Amino acid sequence: MSEASRNALPKDHPEVAFGKTGVLLVNLGTPDATDYWSMRRYLKEFLSDRRVIETPRILWWFILNCIVLTTRPKKSGEAYDLIWNKELDESPLRTITRAQADKLTEKFKAEYPDLMIDWAMRYGNPSLHSRLDALREKGCERIVIVPLYPQYAAATTATVNDKVFEYLMEKRWQPAIRTAAPYGDDALYIEAVCESMKEEIAKLDFEPDLVLASFHGVPLSYLQKGDPYHCQCHKTARLMREYLGWGENGEKLKITFQSRFGPEEWLQPYTDKTVEELAKAGVKKLTVITPGFSADCVETLEEIAGEAGEIFEENGGEHFAAIPCLNDSEWGMKVIEKIVRREISGWV
Repeated sequence: MSEASRNALPKDHPEVAFGKTGVLLVNLGTPDATDYWSMRRYLKEFLSDRRVIETPRILWWFILNCIVLTTRPKKSGEAYDLIWNKELDESPLRTITRAQADKLTEKFKAEYPDLMIDWAMRYGNPSLHSRLDALREKGCERIVIVPLYPQYAAATTATVNDKVFEYLMEKRWQPAIRTAAPYGDDALYIEAVCESMKEEIAKLDFEPDLVLASFHGVPLSYLQKGDPYHCQCHKTARLMREYLGWGENGEKLKITFQSRFGPEEWLQPYTDKTVEELAKAGVKKLTVITPGFSADCVETLEEIAGEAGEIFEENGGEHFAAIPCLNDSEWGMKVIEKIVRREISGWV
């Protein structure tokens, strides 16, 4: 608060912070640890979200509490343990998202000293509500929410926005809110994904016969109900082919979907099945990129770099590489900076 503003208040007025703008980077979520109870707590929050699981509530309550939460925490904990950041005792997603916020703060601090940047997880910690509280306490009257999902899905972007507006419903004094749009077709994002991929491939000791662009899957029924995610993923892949000059038929870059869960049909083709089929068909050198993720996490590090690589080699493949996400790399930060600059326009 400026000295003039302080002097304008009555003498007995409590200290009030105001006049600042906040930016909150939000990613999917992370457990606090890999033990059974930490995983169970995280999975219960995640899988109780009606945006994520649309199965009728009574049926899903029974499946979740009597089956999933008795068996899944141990398996998921083992997967997380393989990629856990032992030095900081946290998941890579938490490490990377914090680094993205820190680098963004450093980028803007001289230019916009009243811009407050923070980060949160939709599921787990730090929670969305706690970080929104922190920004309000710092005097942020305007807050930009940046869901770090390149493509929109009701189960990702929409549920972040749901949680933000749920927070507003509890507040008498609400900050103004902007929510950033998906950016999977942004020219800089396509350039960043393609150029970072080329840089990583140049480091390999082999030239891939084929590149798979693997996106996180959702049930097919979500597409049939009108979710645009499937179309946006295909658009990202098409724009990547155009940028790379790899043609339109997908012979060099194929799109697949990973991480299916339960018996329902999900978006196809499935990544694991495609990797197996390619190896059996004689493809010897394969690279996988994950342009639906802004930061490496259990789905990219364990499921793709680990499981998919094993499937490929077990079925006759010889060379496999998983390309890192943009993370807090120079390319990754250029993308996030562009999104934030666009959204804070007129506010700072």
